[in-house]
Amino acid sequence: MRKLTMPELNRLNVNDYHKVKKLPVVVVLDNVRSMENVGSFFRTADAFRIEAIYLCGITACPPHREIHKTALGADESVEWKYFETTSQACEHLKEKGYKIFAVEQIENSIKLNDFKTPENSAYIFGNEVDGVDDAVLPYCEQAIEIPQEGTKHSLNVSVSGGIVMYHLFNDLKKYL
Repeated sequence: MRKLTMPELNRLNVNDYHKVKKLPVVVVLDNVRSMENVGSFFRTADAFRIEAIYLCGITACPPHREIHKTALGADESVEWKYFETTSQACEHLKEKGYKIFAVEQIENSIKLNDFKTPENSAYIFGNEVDGVDDAVLPYCEQAIEIPQEGTKHSLNVSVSGGIVMYHLFNDLKKYL
């Protein structure tokens, strides 16, 4: 057994990445305060060819050294937009015909393993302490919850992002 070399991995360069088809998915970061978490979202979004990331409220935007440190350059490959409020991002997505889902533990949420990913969909990930803002829940079709069996009631937001994006990728990779 041996690790593959970089040439053997056959990864796209940034210019080619911009030209390839993306998953019809937008990730929305609702007041995510940690720049390392933001960078991690960029890196994961790049890995699964997510269409775009919407950064809202206090969520930091590239270029920034702390974001770049965890994004490892994905902050240059993944498209992103900034909105002053998450509600503005949701209104923009609704106008473009996207279905919006909160990734949150709420009443009547659907377990991620039971969720079938629709095309043209967006997923809101909330603040590390307060979660998804209550004000944006009315924009959502439904909430998705990651099943957990341990003693803690939540996961780090960027870890949740990785789990959800991997699920979305598996459901939609036929579109790539």
